[in-house]
Amino acid sequence: MAAPSRLKATSASPGVATGPAYVAEPVAAAASPPSSLSGHAELGDAIRTATRELQNLVTETDPDSGDIIEFQIEVLQDPTLTEMVGTRIDAGENVAFAWVGTLDGYILELECSEEDQMRARAVDILDIKNRVLSILTGTSLDDFPAGSIYVGRDMEPSRFLAHDWSAGGGIALYGGSAVGHVALLARSRSIPMVIGAGEFAIEGGQHIEVDGDLGVVSLQTAKENTTPARSDRPATSTALSADNGRLRTADGSQVLLSINVNAPDEVDSIPAATAAGIGLMRSEFAVTSLGDAANEEKQFAIYRRLLDWADGRAVTIRMLDIGGDKPLAGLTDASSLRGVRLLLARPEIARVQARALLRTAIFGGLRVMLPMVTFPSDVDNMREIFREESTELARRGVPHRIPPIGMMVEVPAAALMLDRFESADFFSFGTNDLAQYLVASPREDADFALYQDRAVPAVLRLLSQAVKLAGAKPVSICGDMAGDPSRTADLLAAGIHHFSVAPARLPAIRSAIVGLNADGTKAAGE
Repeated sequence: MAAPSRLKATSASPGVATGPAYVAEPVAAAASPPSSLSGHAELGDAIRTATRELQNLVTETDPDSGDIIEFQIEVLQDPTLTEMVGTRIDAGENVAFAWVGTLDGYILELECSEEDQMRARAVDILDIKNRVLSILTGTSLDDFPAGSIYVGRDMEPSRFLAHDWSAGGGIALYGGSAVGHVALLARSRSIPMVIGAGEFAIEGGQHIEVDGDLGVVSLQTAKENTTPARSDRPATSTALSADNGRLRTADGSQVLLSINVNAPDEVDSIPAATAAGIGLMRSEFAVTSLGDAANEEKQFAIYRRLLDWADGRAVTIRMLDIGGDKPLAGLTDASSLRGVRLLLARPEIARVQARALLRTAIFGGLRVMLPMVTFPSDVDNMREIFREESTELARRGVPHRIPPIGMMVEVPAAALMLDRFESADFFSFGTNDLAQYLVASPREDADFALYQDRAVPAVLRLLSQAVKLAGAKPVSICGDMAGDPSRTADLLAAGIHHFSVAPARLPAIRSAIVGLNADGTKAAGE
């Protein structure tokens, strides 16, 4: 029996896209290293590869540069270095962090030397560290043709982020979740996406239409029979206003509109004057592997790029929200932990990110946000890590600044006790996780969307209570509820006047706000 040409699905991100299907093969789970022996082997292979690369460079450089490279080769071939890293691997440390930790200690000794020549060598060791680290963690995902419609059971966030969406395209999933991470990414970049279409037969290259407005997948019988996007649907305004994200309600109260981003290139097409800044940067979508988490320079470049775009506006970067349903490639333990709990359990990860953030803070209005906070001690302990890393940076003469440190409010226990979080500088409500924990249902549950909708009154009541408990500290909201104009009045009534939403949702929330008073009631004449 021929497959139906029109399949009912569920909308996950609005819009319509038509193109050739790219049918994804199931992704096999990567095997974890069975023991520390594989870590030793990885290290040896990476050092040999780095040595070969440097030896090739010697023949292409002038004598002075050649001397520097020869020094680097000598360091790489020093058995003492390998032994020091090996000791950390034997103690259970991941090979990338074992390498970074060992080299950072060497670099610190050189930087603190009283001799200028020795201090200058620190840069050479830094180059070695980054070269071997890039080899240890060099991973790539197979991309798919630009303009294609991705078809598969599910999609990895890292694959979404690695793809160039500038030529269009869309996503049609057999399963998936409208509140999952890929759906969140698709909405943030206005990529049409549907989920729950069920298994359907389609050949690679066959044309397909994804209608994220109606929740429909249309299969074409021939590649040349392309169905253009329909023009008979209600028009949606996508114009962005250059109001710096500062609006007034009908009765004159100020409301701030910021944007959520997941990767630094997302801001390239967005004028900074359209928003009050970045209210949420989900760093785990830009730092996608254990190698990235160990790479301070890569993180520094990511965060610096966002601050340059913001041009003095506030940029709130959430520390890595990893663990649980957000695995970090290469991190095979502590899977039951998530967010700040995992960061505190694996301080080597937190310290690298803290250093990158401390160095970035001098370039603009950086704010750091902690994920999945439950207890006041979570904030206190992370603050101590920032203080310790600040002390080390000062000792090395590295410019830096401790930024304001706030927290996501997404655990009900924290929301009910915000007045106890004295060391948090600000609060931001994450309604996606807050709703999940209120209804005690995982997001992948088929009924979660229904539970989430039914939980709205409970979420709003909790938000209203939490805002009062926050006192004079700044509060904002950055979950999906913030970008839903049907909830704007309720959120204003709860006392929230700072919304952070996907850039595509800015026009809709602007329109909703201007017709409302500060307490969420409709303005006269509306």
